[in-house]
Amino acid sequence: MNRFLPAVLAAALLAAPLAAHAADTTPREPYGIALEGFAYPYPVHLLPVVNDGEQLGMAYMDVAPQQPNGRTVVLLHGRNFPSSYWAPVIRILSEAGFRVVVPDQIGFGKSSKPMGELHFDTLARNTIALLDHLKIDKAEIVAHSLGGMLGVRIARAYPDRVAHLVLTAPIGLEDYRLYVPPTPTEKIIESEDKLTAEGYRKQLQTNYAIKLPPDQITPFIDARFNIKGSPDYPRWLRAFVSSGQMIYREPVAHEVALVSEPTLFIMGADDHNAPGRPNAPEALRAKMGQNAELAKALAAKMPNARAEVIPDTGHLVFLEAPEKYRELVLGFLGR
Repeated sequence: MNRFLPAVLAAALLAAPLAAHAADTTPREPYGIALEGFAYPYPVHLLPVVNDGEQLGMAYMDVAPQQPNGRTVVLLHGRNFPSSYWAPVIRILSEAGFRVVVPDQIGFGKSSKPMGELHFDTLARNTIALLDHLKIDKAEIVAHSLGGMLGVRIARAYPDRVAHLVLTAPIGLEDYRLYVPPTPTEKIIESEDKLTAEGYRKQLQTNYAIKLPPDQITPFIDARFNIKGSPDYPRWLRAFVSSGQMIYREPVAHEVALVSEPTLFIMGADDHNAPGRPNAPEALRAKMGQNAELAKALAAKMPNARAEVIPDTGHLVFLEAPEKYRELVLGFLGR
């Protein structure tokens, strides 16, 4: 039997890239660019908004608890994830009595993809318009990744509307312009359009230090790549690239320490995500993405903040360490 083992291993190694290629080239059932065909865990509603003269629709879930505590949490998603990924956190908060409002920001998920550029101030106004529409005067903001940048902008622009701010693995704790040269939008569009599903999976695993099994990452791959079959894909792609340019051009790192509302950073110890790092000069790349240390340093400068770092955890903190995340968030919001 042993003499056959090298042959078996060789065959397996040869088959692996072929399997990856097959998975990458298998025809996909196309989604619409508003993720038509991709299921969300709760009913989705649509709020009409006007951004830069363009009529758009902002999608959101509004989940009522069985035993209300009279408080509302707004969940703000990251760049590469539809808001459906908040499902476990929605359950945790709803069971604790919170009403949970979960928008897809304009340009993301089931919301409209605008022709114009994305801006954090516009997304902040849209989020406040949603709260006004739902007659919510004040909310707890729980944000992840890019949503953390938006959460900071909301807290700075509308401090009277924010009770607590939870920044979950936020990006934007450093000004990426100090490391990365500006890149033309058309060049980024060309690069993103060439990305394959398997390449994207590797990108997520590398950039985000994801600890999840492959099958839990697949829905994120589907949400990104099944829309390539849509005739409106170029519109989605431009909106997606605009969101990356927004991160680069509109830093919030200089505003974080000015947030006065009670703030909790929840960081994965292994999360060194730094948008644009591959485009930075090699000598500067190692300095980027020290996110846990950045969070601790910023929290120390803030009037009412602290940073918690979860060991052996990457960028998707609430999916990778759900029990610890639950303990931290409920303990913080229960103050």
